[in-house]
Amino acid sequence: MKALKLIANLGYGSRKDVAAIFREGRITDANGEVLYADDQVEHANVQIDGEPLDPPFPLTLMLHKPVGYTCSTKDPGAIIYELLPHRFRLRSPLLASVGRLDRETTGLLLMTDDGALLHKIVSPRSKLEKVYDVTLARDLRGDEAKTFASGKLKLESEREPLAPATLEVLGPRQARLILTEGRYHQARRMFAAVGNHVEALHRSRIGGLTLGDLEEGNWRVLQERDLARLFAKDSRQGDEMMT
Repeated sequence: MKALKLIANLGYGSRKDVAAIFREGRITDANGEVLYADDQVEHANVQIDGEPLDPPFPLTLMLHKPVGYTCSTKDPGAIIYELLPHRFRLRSPLLASVGRLDRETTGLLLMTDDGALLHKIVSPRSKLEKVYDVTLARDLRGDEAKTFASGKLKLESEREPLAPATLEVLGPRQARLILTEGRYHQARRMFAAVGNHVEALHRSRIGGLTLGDLEEGNWRVLQERDLARLFAKDSRQGDEMMT
């Protein structure tokens, strides 16, 4: 690929912006030799200001989303892209969130520019577990786990019942909810359907991936071994591997 296209696609600027960087002599190969816009290059052999380029396509990362950020490219308030290097928002293909966490929900969020991987993760056929730690406004009644596991619960304004879900009671107002589908605001709406209100919601696991020691507001690039954990059949094994 020509150097100009490669660097522009990584979000370092428009082609005009990147052309200006070339004219300044800031783009070199690994040995420090100046490169030119039309040079055919390998990603690993290109540097800007002596630093390696951002990871190539396909890029997948995990983000520990804080409260107050929207999973959108445009919003009047804070958006998740503000937690990443600015140029990540400008990459082509787009680095998109895999599903969404609402503004008040925290925890594990995946982002990728790999359309096939995104579809595989969100597809109901994958039955990939999403685990949420829930704090409720009122004490649990005691019958919620049976209701959620029944496969008969319908959300307001929806005709199709939810797939069976697992509820683990951790305390009078604390629970862990395990879902295998991802409907709009599903966890919050499920508790609303049984007469309760979610005060705090945190996604702690997707498939076999957990946040590990990743601090709130931080992110890291996923490697092949991470993606293998994501789709591990025994998600508990994935948890152990991340600790």
